[in-house]
Amino acid sequence: MSTILFTAWGYDVSILEFISALTSLIGVWLGTTGKRITWPWWAISSALYMLFFYEAKLYASSILQIIFIVAAIWGWFDWAPTGVVTGYINNRHRMYWAIGTIVSVSALTPILSRIGAAATWSDAFLLIGSLVAQILMVYGKVESWVLWLIVDAAGTIEYAYLGYWFTALLYAIFTAIAVIGWKRWYDTRSN
Repeated sequence: MSTILFTAWGYDVSILEFISALTSLIGVWLGTTGKRITWPWWAISSALYMLFFYEAKLYASSILQIIFIVAAIWGWFDWAPTGVVTGYINNRHRMYWAIGTIVSVSALTPILSRIGAAATWSDAFLLIGSLVAQILMVYGKVESWVLWLIVDAAGTIEYAYLGYWFTALLYAIFTAIAVIGWKRWYDTRSN
């Protein structure tokens, strides 16, 4: 699957990266609608991106895809067939999630450095931030989209810095989609 499909911005886009990006884009967009069908798309794209990130030596991002697959199964069973029921996190729990995220990123960064990962603190943040955002999304929390916005912006920067331009573009699109998801879920909750 490392066969080159096309070249964009002087960067060779493999079939694997292209299909991973396409299925991921569909899954994330469906997530903004709160429809349960998002989860199979999420699982497929995560399996594909797990291979892509492993080949790129982005180990935390590769491991993250396993978590996404598990979350997709969990989300499928947790969301009603009619879709997600949205809600908010209370302030005390927001503080716990924020502290847990900071501590976890701080603990994971030196581990990634020791194993020779292509990126350390940023990949640690993408792993932990995505894990937290994914859990909040499964529980239908509006704040998941705020965290996705931050994580996706960080992913855009990391992948652009590492020269994975096609995936960086995808994450830039995800950043915009996170704003749409945030608004849609907020509007659903405020009714």
